Amino acid sequence: MTRDFRLLATGQTLSWLGNGFQTVALAVAVVTHGGADDLGLVMASSILTMLAGTLFGGVWADRLQPRHVMVVSDLIRLVATAGIAIMFAGGGYHLPLLCALTVVSAGAGAFFTPAMSSLKPLLVPADRLQKANATLSMLQTGCGIAGPALGGLAVAAFGAPAGFAANAVSFLLSGVAAALLRVRAERGPRAPMLSELGAGWREIRSRDWLIGGLLGATVYHVANGMILVLVQVIAVKRLGGAHAIGWISAAEGLGGLIGSGLALRYQPRRPLRAGWLTLLLMPFWALSYVWPGMLTGVLAGAIIGYGGLMFFAVAWETAIQDRVPQAVLGRVASWDYLTSFLAMPLGNALAGPLWTRFGLDRVLIACAAVLFVSAASQLLIPGSRNLTRHPSPEPAPPLTPALTP
Repeated sequence: MTRDFRLLATGQTLSWLGNGFQTVALAVAVVTHGGADDLGLVMASSILTMLAGTLFGGVWADRLQPRHVMVVSDLIRLVATAGIAIMFAGGGYHLPLLCALTVVSAGAGAFFTPAMSSLKPLLVPADRLQKANATLSMLQTGCGIAGPALGGLAVAAFGAPAGFAANAVSFLLSGVAAALLRVRAERGPRAPMLSELGAGWREIRSRDWLIGGLLGATVYHVANGMILVLVQVIAVKRLGGAHAIGWISAAEGLGGLIGSGLALRYQPRRPLRAGWLTLLLMPFWALSYVWPGMLTGVLAGAIIGYGGLMFFAVAWETAIQDRVPQAVLGRVASWDYLTSFLAMPLGNALAGPLWTRFGLDRVLIACAAVLFVSAASQLLIPGSRNLTRHPSPEPAPPLTPALTP
């Protein structure tokens, strides 16, 4: 891999680890001082800010150099997270201030994510994009396992402020890594904000596999949002509580590593066909909570299902990077992220009422069916079945983004 890719991977690995520290620190600090209602309010503030800012983040990622957006975003998150650490270290607890700092950090994150998506295709030759995406996926999944574990140890030993401080340092290091990147993207003249947002949506509508995939993913994420609530209930009520949740989380992480590792080694000529087929494994993960309904079966289902999910995620991201012009990639990526942010909370909210009305198992089976149909239906779309990887034996010049649709 190139020097710039190694810098990005290093910076992101540190940032993802730091996020794990903050996940633990936030839960411990807020529940201890204010309770579960306060934690829900803080988390909702973060999600709503991401909803509000993601599309605008995509526009600015396509207007400016992506690395500049990433550096500024990391600096803002550094200041906001350090502010949270100082507040708790000083013995104070001010919910409005905590929500405000969370909003600032989440808003910066809404700009960072599309910028990184826009940047990644410039760091490696086109024929190595899938390997690069798979490598980052493996690192992120590994950090998702190691970060909370290390964060739990740090918070237990030194208190919640240490977890926030560790995350603040990780943003500093991520920003330094982004500042050291040398790659530059070509940028054209600007248009009004709404016009540029519309241009990104037109790019999506012009590709049957992309508009179909986003609509299918929206339905998928509503069902998945319900499942993620229901399986926690089953784990607590039937499988052993916190002990079971820990083992299941580890199995999901292992499955993600396996799926990312497979994507690192296997590059199908038709990535979306392979990706949607592997995503069909996820319903079996959901159904494993109903039958066989034992912890061992759920662990096996988690490994298989999340393996398919991570392979699909790499294939989907690679297809977008390969086929969408770099000049609008940030906006297209932001629309992609928005479907998840909109659909998942809706599914979370529907889980309780539907469970009360129809019962856990029935709702879970119905959600698994929705997962299957939303993925399988994509194979009816010609673009999803037939889209092939662009052959690119020659590396692209570093200052010229690929503009072939």
